[in-house]
Amino acid sequence: MTARRGKVHIRPIPLALLAAVLLTTGCQRPETLGREAQAPAPARIAALAPSAPAVRQEPVVVTLAPPVPSAALALDAAIDRLGRRFPGDVGLAVRDVQTGWTSHHRGLDYFPQQSVSKLWVSLTALDEVDSGRLDLSRALTVTAKDLTLFHQPIRALALRPGGFQTTGNDLMVRALTQSDNSANDRLLHQVGGPDAVRATLRGKAIAGIRFGPGEPRLQATIAGLDWQPDWAGGTGFYTARDALPAKTRRAAFDEYLADPIDGATPIAMVDTLARLRRGDLLSPASTAKMTAIMEETRTGALRLKAGLKPGWRLAHKTGTGQVYQGEQAGYNDVGILTSPEGRSYAVAVMIGRTGRPLAERMKLMQSVVAATIAYDAALAAQRAAAPHDPNGSDPAPDGGPVTVAQDALQHLAVRAAR
Repeated sequence: MTARRGKVHIRPIPLALLAAVLLTTGCQRPETLGREAQAPAPARIAALAPSAPAVRQEPVVVTLAPPVPSAALALDAAIDRLGRRFPGDVGLAVRDVQTGWTSHHRGLDYFPQQSVSKLWVSLTALDEVDSGRLDLSRALTVTAKDLTLFHQPIRALALRPGGFQTTGNDLMVRALTQSDNSANDRLLHQVGGPDAVRATLRGKAIAGIRFGPGEPRLQATIAGLDWQPDWAGGTGFYTARDALPAKTRRAAFDEYLADPIDGATPIAMVDTLARLRRGDLLSPASTAKMTAIMEETRTGALRLKAGLKPGWRLAHKTGTGQVYQGEQAGYNDVGILTSPEGRSYAVAVMIGRTGRPLAERMKLMQSVVAATIAYDAALAAQRAAAPHDPNGSDPAPDGGPVTVAQDALQHLAVRAAR
């Protein structure tokens, strides 16, 4: 019997399936694979699964201590708030001399210095002393031709027959503590004039601070006049100013405020004062001398000084500009605050144009001092709450780079969000 042969139909293998098989096996022979790989799929899965039974994992709860409030950012907010709320043209700045942290409101804008610029005449004089080019104990004479205008207590002495015999040291004390315009101008002449002061500022890399042409010419320019030497010691300036048309005076007044030739930025002011306090600008003896004289300042008793708490000291200089039609061109107080523990802060309150009552301006200055003192207390608390090294060393002594760097990052974030 003959067996019938049926047709055998071979279905073609799809290329995709063939490729998958090759990739899975790696083109290896079955006997070269492990038992698990040769086993059916369910068996392979069982072999790879962990033998231990699954255990339910409970969530781990980590409790963190609340963040320590940033004293620096609190000061930053307080200074900005004071500046924004004051109804006038104002710039504020506070610098922590120990850490370099600076809080400010319009800190890079220029504001009139007025008599604050007397600081730079004294700085130049003491720098000349340090270099051996000037002797402030040398006798000199102040006469009627040396007189200027406005506030000059030395005037009565200069008008005596033969003038007033004094020294550069005496002139410096009068200029800084009494804000005597004529004493300062005579000292300015002794150090070489405005160009000498500007050279000192440049030489010490003090940027953001301008020095004008001296008191008589500065005040005459603000009034719309050119200073005349024969006005010294008399009333010629006032007579000429009163005779000017209102339009001329207004134009000169506004031009000065728009771009003051004796202008300074609050940040430059506190930076320079901080450098003075650290002893970076003068010799130790001259630094101590200048700051000691500034602590004896008699002007502005109700400005920054009125905001002090017991035990705090202030070495400062005031500045007050002309008033025209109810507006004042500059009302300032800048200085160095020192805590009872010896920590120091440079402070600048510079009001450019304002017609607000004096009480409001003084209140602003006192509030800046209060904010600075509050910062000092908050910073002390922040340091006390910060973790310390187990060996007893503080990783950031005196609120050093670690604290400042962390606060600076937060500061930038806050600024960017505004």
